[in-house]
Amino acid sequence: MLRVGLTGGIGSGKSAVATRLAGRGAVIVDSDRIAREVVAPGSAGLAEIVAAFSDRVLTADGALDRAALGAMVFADEAARRRLEQITHPRVRARSAELSAAAPADAVVVNDVPLLVEVGLAPSYHLVVVVQTAVATRLARLARDRGMTRAEAERRIAAQADDARRRAAADVILDNDGGLDELHAAVDALWRDRLLPYERNVREHRAVRDGWVVSTEPDPTWPQQYARLAARIRHALAPADLRIDHVGSTAVPGLAGRDVIDVQVTVPSLAEADGALAQRLADAGFPRVPEARWDRPGPAGGDGGEKRLHGGADPGRPVRVHLRVAGSPGWRHALLMRDHLRADPDQRAAYLLVKRELAASAPPEGPGHATADDPWFAEERLRAEAWAAQTGWRP
Repeated sequence: MLRVGLTGGIGSGKSAVATRLAGRGAVIVDSDRIAREVVAPGSAGLAEIVAAFSDRVLTADGALDRAALGAMVFADEAARRRLEQITHPRVRARSAELSAAAPADAVVVNDVPLLVEVGLAPSYHLVVVVQTAVATRLARLARDRGMTRAEAERRIAAQADDARRRAAADVILDNDGGLDELHAAVDALWRDRLLPYERNVREHRAVRDGWVVSTEPDPTWPQQYARLAARIRHALAPADLRIDHVGSTAVPGLAGRDVIDVQVTVPSLAEADGALAQRLADAGFPRVPEARWDRPGPAGGDGGEKRLHGGADPGRPVRVHLRVAGSPGWRHALLMRDHLRADPDQRAAYLLVKRELAASAPPEGPGHATADDPWFAEERLRAEAWAAQTGWRP
């Protein structure tokens, strides 16, 4: 099944997104509802809260007085963390139960207000963030929940800020317009990304990237890589393997195809063919079976055998190269990246080569530089000379 994390600041309209996705067929796992369930009267969670904060957090009929508890914890960092230690493990366990009960072909959307704060982003195939201006959120909290401005500001300040949420987001849904606009954005996300992504994950099918053309440098490429690497690292745990950003998108200021290349260093190809392959496929990075070799290697020779995985997400082209530590292809990917990062003249020359190829390519052609271009043979020699001169090590 496809696991989607949905989050947004208080008052952002996240619930409206969840409701729309449910109407399209998603299975919604609502962490707020579960958070109420695990502290219901008679529950072990409520008993632990009373032990920690006294019976002042109870109503006359023995239920949790959420307003009284909120007044305690949102003004006290230590108290809030104590409450999270009580509730978060219970919410996660119950969420996992509900997700496991969903059909195998489901799109499971976990509605988690504190997804970013508690570091859950890498556990999902995709993270969707609902983003709304603070002024709009303050107005909604006053109108819909009767909060004073001071209380609403405290609640907002207690959560991650917009910059942290954007860093964790694969998809950002702006909710500063009307409900019709939000619904249209959600419907497009469901139709164009979530449904095909779910099928690809279920069938272990990578999206081919031959249609991706060269583009100008994107300053968010490193951030996108960081999200992918965190997801891969989470999938491969407990194995603690080296993961690197390689290829054109790993060189700041360099134009290239909008494909994130990730290199995972493996002890052997036998391990790459074992449990690691299944874990990557389940996480949304299925194997591309026919791609087994790097070419060319240093001095135009064989680059060595590897394993290649692609991305199942139709909205984010990615290639995951599993290479053995010390192999020619492994070393060359790191050397090429580091030399271009260090040498602005060669970055400029590479950029010129890319643009010349794009200009001369037929309309249906890829129009991007490949390892067969003569420039690469010369660049390999320059990079090796630079490595010898600087003492570079991968």
